[in-house]
Amino acid sequence: MPDEVDIVERLRAIEEELRDLAYERLRAASEDRDEGALRDEKRVLQARRAVERAITALGGAPGTGFDDP
Repeated sequence: MPDEVDIVERLRAIEEELRDLAYERLRAASEDRDEGALRDEKRVLQARRAVERAITALGGAPGTGFDDP
C-alpha cells in the first residue's frame, strides 16, 4: 500500500499534467476563439486546484501555480 509521500508525488505529477492541459486549452481558445476550449480550460483548472488541495491536505507543499488568486 502506498504511503502519503508516494501519493503526494503522484498527485504532483497529475497536477502538472492538468496545468499543461489547461494551458493548451487556453491557447486553443485564444487562437481559434473557441468557446468550447475556454470552457474546457476552466473545467481542467478547477480539477487542478482540487488536486492541489488534496496535496496540501496530505501534508505536501502547495503548488507554485501562477494563476491562482
